[in-house]
Amino acid sequence: MSYSVERFDARTWSVAQLDALFDGAFPAFITADAVVRTYVWRVREWFADLNIVLVSGDQPVATGWGVPIRWNGEVSDLPAGYTDAIRRAVELRESAGQADTFVVCGGIVDPAMGRRGIAGELIGVLRDLPAAADLARVIAPVRPTLKATYPLTPIETFSTWRRDDGLPLDPWLRTHVRTGGRVLASAPHSQTMTGTVEEWERWTSLTLPSTGHYVIPHGLSPLYIDREANLGTYTEPNIWVQHR
Repeated sequence: MSYSVERFDARTWSVAQLDALFDGAFPAFITADAVVRTYVWRVREWFADLNIVLVSGDQPVATGWGVPIRWNGEVSDLPAGYTDAIRRAVELRESAGQADTFVVCGGIVDPAMGRRGIAGELIGVLRDLPAAADLARVIAPVRPTLKATYPLTPIETFSTWRRDDGLPLDPWLRTHVRTGGRVLASAPHSQTMTGTVEEWERWTSLTLPSTGHYVIPHGLSPLYIDREANLGTYTEPNIWVQHR
């Protein structure tokens, strides 16, 4: 498939186009990270050149984004995960610091375009973006899609699971490895999503009648509901991968 690479904000996309691209990409609760919400407008404004879309004809077929941070290359200095990478990027910009690492924060492929190799091409495009080319390193907090099938398995264990050919069992992690990525470490507390019991019942389509842990649709780990506090807390694990 031939495509062009554009900044996401280079044109206005129709609601139908965006719905097709983002349909089922993430669960509804993914936006319930209160810390990310405090930073997201600055990320969109300051790092718009790192938010791109792959276009075939006039149709967006994939999109991805990232942020620049400072990282010394040691596992011990990795951000705690997605949220911490966003925070570090914003604070570095506010302090006029010099970035040396590009963090690929996410990638989405139109579900109708599956099994065409676009996901791997998207990773390559993000890794080689002109705005990221001068940075020494490229890393990504990967959200392993198959982990939702094993929500009770620690991410440290899940990240070691391999197929008979030696590649990761998880398909999204496998795509990163196939495009040259190297698994660095687990990020068991990459994001924390919170909401009221009513909100979590809406996001999950479940009845949550008592305090305790719940396995939820599309959750990579269990949700904890505190009925007395009217609070649900979900911690999302990721896996750090280094591409450069």
